[in-house]
This record gives sequence, structure tokens and C-alpha cells, in this order.
Amino acid sequence: MVTPLGVDRESSFAGIIAGRSGAAKLVDIDLDRLPVQFGCQVKDFDPEVALDRRTARRTDRFVQMAVAAAREACADANLDVSAHPEPHRIGTSVATGIGGLQTLHVAEDHLARKGADRMSPMWITMLIPNMASGMISMELGTRGPAAASCTACAASSMAIGDAASYIRDNRCDAMIVGGSESPITQVGIGGFFAMRAISMREDDPEAASRPFDLERDGFVVGEGSTILVIEELEHARARGARVYAEVMGYGLSSDARHVTEPDPTGEYPARCMQMALDEAGIAATELGYINAHGTSTPLGDAAETRVIKRVLGEAAAYELPVSSTKSMTGHMLGASGATEAAITVLGMCRDVLPPTINQEVPDPECDLDYIPNVARRAEYRYALSNGFGFGGHNASLVFARWDEHDNRREPEKVQL
Repeated sequence: MVTPLGVDRESSFAGIIAGRSGAAKLVDIDLDRLPVQFGCQVKDFDPEVALDRRTARRTDRFVQMAVAAAREACADANLDVSAHPEPHRIGTSVATGIGGLQTLHVAEDHLARKGADRMSPMWITMLIPNMASGMISMELGTRGPAAASCTACAASSMAIGDAASYIRDNRCDAMIVGGSESPITQVGIGGFFAMRAISMREDDPEAASRPFDLERDGFVVGEGSTILVIEELEHARARGARVYAEVMGYGLSSDARHVTEPDPTGEYPARCMQMALDEAGIAATELGYINAHGTSTPLGDAAETRVIKRVLGEAAAYELPVSSTKSMTGHMLGASGATEAAITVLGMCRDVLPPTINQEVPDPECDLDYIPNVARRAEYRYALSNGFGFGGHNASLVFARWDEHDNRREPEKVQL
């Protein structure tokens, strides 16, 4: 994990459980013409921990963070692709909502000042959305499928679900999968401001992302990358890999209604969640936790609350813990789904429910148990994570904690 809370898994997850906000005033960006000057940036990231200097200079930040996260994931999984007898059985799939936005911003400025004949031949390969997946493949030596979903905020949830399907269809044994995003540029912040999608709480950035709170006024733009190793069970067992969880169910749907606004009826996100539950073979009431999409927008949070009630029924919905970890990471766009999947899985393994911070003023339309402000100890076997994207894209994932042997459980216990 490379997130606004830390540049590795442990520091990122510790920040989540501590309820720490990753929001702060933006640095390394020209703020002169920006009406919003805060966001959830990754701090202290050195791209040369993942790439040699020459390659790092020829890759966008979203690619650099993805390679760093992939290296950490493979080390944790004890997966050395270079030593694998069949690298064509290992693939990559790294999603992004936008791709190399930082590169595009620099390239347009360079073009305006110096002309096309002075442009770098690397600009295109630096900005295209598939390059995170491609660079991980090149750096680690995978020869299997190399995919890149680009379905806005649902993208890396879809990448995980699709990767699991590749394995179930016997196209490969393992997938290095997740999402990466680096949208914190003048055009990125300006564009989301123009959409009226982001918070204007300039006086208190750490309190700006407040999903389900009555005083929410939009999301906080975030960046980062999370990568997971997903593989066929016997392939993992043969290597003695630590198993965290099983990908049990995957659902997809489309609102087919509006480019940004959710369907107020909630019919198709509900179908998406139900599809994931049906594939998992469990009832909604067996869930122990939902990591909500929960972006901190007025329309979106109220709509997702209605969706959850529609799937579980009102009585059961009030009993189920739900939280939005975007309250701490900000909205990492195409990297959100993978980040929230990792948080969900780690929470299951470590018997903890991550909180929704900045829960201060109750909203009558958002009246579920959002685990307000403080993490909670709990044991649960099944959890669901939602990813709903601009354009009406909906994706849901159901995970099950892996309990085959006690020594396959995550040994660390979180101190609350």
C-alpha cells in the first residue's frame, strides 16, 4: 500500500485504525489559481525504492506508486516471478480512473512553451492508463494477462473481480492486481472543483472528508496505490504463502442514468451487491461489515445508505457495521477499490472494524451504524466492499476470512 497515510501496508493500516486524516494543504503544486488548496497527498514517497533512476524519470507518479506497491505485495506473498517456472501463468491488472494526469499537465505546458519538435518521445507512454500494469509486468517478469480497467471510481474493484475470474477460468494461476492514481494537479483539482464535487472546507482540511455526516460538502481528492496478489489456492499452498482471505463474490451493474449523479432508486447498485452475495453463496445478513463507497458527497452517501437498506432490509441494515475509510484516505479514485479491499481484508484478519472519522452531526437520511470516529473490536467472517464510479459503474466484492489453519491467520492484533 502507498497511501496518504503511509508508504507501506503497516503504516497505512495503522493510520486507518488510529482514525488519522491524510488531508493537508497541498505541496509541490502551483496553488495560485486553485480555489481548493488541500487534498490527501502521499508523503515521503521515493520512486527509486521501486525503479532505477532512469526508469523512474520516464514514468508517471501513478506508475511509480503502483510498482512500489506491487513489490511490497509480492514480497509479502513470497512470490518471486523470476524464479517461477511458468511466468505466463502470472498476470497483472492495475486499474486507474485517469492515468498519467501529472504527465499530461507537464506535457501541455512543455508544448505551449517549446513546441512539438521539442517534446519527449516518452510523453505518451508515461500518461496512458495501461502503463502501471505494463511496467509491473516488465519489472517483475510476468508474462500472463496484462490488463487495465478504467471505469472511474469502480475501476480497481473491477480489476480484483475480473482477476479472480481469470483464475477461476484457468487462464492463469496468480494475478498481481489493484489500482493506482495520481490526480493532484491543477487541472485535476480544478476539474473536480468545476464539477462541484469536492469539499470547500479550507479552514479545516482534516475534517473535510466526512462521509454520511449532515455537514458533508464533497470529497477530498486523494492519491496512491494498493496492489494485492490473488491466486489459485493450491498455487499459494505449494509456495507456503500466507493466505489472508478468499474472494468469494463479485457483482457488476450500470445505473445507465447520469454521468455523475447516482440513481436515487438504488436499484442497480443493489443488484450489484446482491449479485456478489449470490456468487458468494451467503445471505446479506451473514455479512459482518461493509466498506462503503462513501465519498462524502450529499447525494452519493444518502443513495448508498438507501441501497444498503434495500439489500439487507431496514431492520438488518441497522444492525450491520458500515464505514467509509475515504474519511481518512480521501477519494483515491481508481485506486479506491483496491485500497478499501485491502483495508477490509486486514480488518477481518485482525478482528477490527475501521471507523468513519468526522462523524459529528447526524443526518436523518444516513442513519446506519457507521462506526463513528473510533475503530471497534469485532470478529467477523464475511465482508463486502462497494465501488461506484462516474458513468454509473457499480462493482461489489465479497471477501471471506481465511481460517483453514490458525497459522494462516494474520498474527498481529491491533491495539485499540
